[in-house]
Amino acid sequence: MSGNDRFNNEAASWDSNPSVQEATRLAFETLKPKIEELSRRKKALNLRSTGLDVLEVGCGTGLLTLRVAPLIDEIVALDPAQGMIDVLKGKIDNDTSTCQTEKGKTNITPLCTLLTNPEDSILPPSDPTNPDPTSPRKKYDLILSHLVLHHVPDLKSFLTTLLHCLRPGGRVALTDFEDFGPEAIKFHPPRKLEGVERHGIKRGWIEEVMREVGFGDVEVTVGWTLEKKVEEWEGHKEGDTMEFPFLVVEGGRA
Repeated sequence: MSGNDRFNNEAASWDSNPSVQEATRLAFETLKPKIEELSRRKKALNLRSTGLDVLEVGCGTGLLTLRVAPLIDEIVALDPAQGMIDVLKGKIDNDTSTCQTEKGKTNITPLCTLLTNPEDSILPPSDPTNPDPTSPRKKYDLILSHLVLHHVPDLKSFLTTLLHCLRPGGRVALTDFEDFGPEAIKFHPPRKLEGVERHGIKRGWIEEVMREVGFGDVEVTVGWTLEKKVEEWEGHKEGDTMEFPFLVVEGGRA
C-alpha cells in the first residue's frame, strides 16, 4: 500500500467526508449479519467462547472498527498511516462507551503497521503470557478490510498473508468498489489518484486469485451501491454523481 503521506495529512478531517461515512455505514450494514452468524457458529461449537477474534486491515480512523467492536470479543485494527491510528486511539480514549469494555479495558487494539507477514512481531502473541517477539502470533476467526484492496500493489501476496492470519475455519470479508469498466476511475477525484493501484476490483479475477492462494468457499457478491460525487472530472458539472457497486469478497481457511 502506498500514499501514506496523503492519509496522514487527511486523517484529522477524514471523518468529515460524507461519502466515507456513507460507504462505511453501508459496509457495516452488509457485514453485520455475517459477523453475527459467524459468532453464533463459534459459540455453538465452543460453549466457553465469548465471541469472535477479529483482525481489521486498513482500519483508517476506525469508522468500521467502532461499529464492529460491540459485536465481537476482540478486534486488532491495523493501518500503515500513523495519523489514522492516532485518530482511532483518540476516539477510544475519549469515548470508551463506543466499544466493549471490561473493567475499563477496551476490546480494540490499534496498531500502525503494513501487514506483510502473519508472524510480524508487532501482532499480538498467540499466548498472551508469552510476549517473546519470536513466539507464534495470534490467529483470527474473521479478517475484515474496507476500501483497501484497490490500494494494494501485490494482491496475491496480500491475500496469502491474510489466509495465514486465520485460524482453521476462519473467514475473510473484504469490501471494495467494483471495476465495472473505464468509468470506475471516477471513484477518486483526479487529485487523489496517487497510491491507487487499480480502479476497483474485477469480480471474476478476484475470485480466481482467492482460490489460487488457497481460500475455500469463495464467494464474491455485490453488497451495496454507493452514490458518489464525480464533479471534479472533465465533462461533469457541480453536483453530478455516479453509482458505484461494492463487492464483498469472502473466503475461508480449511
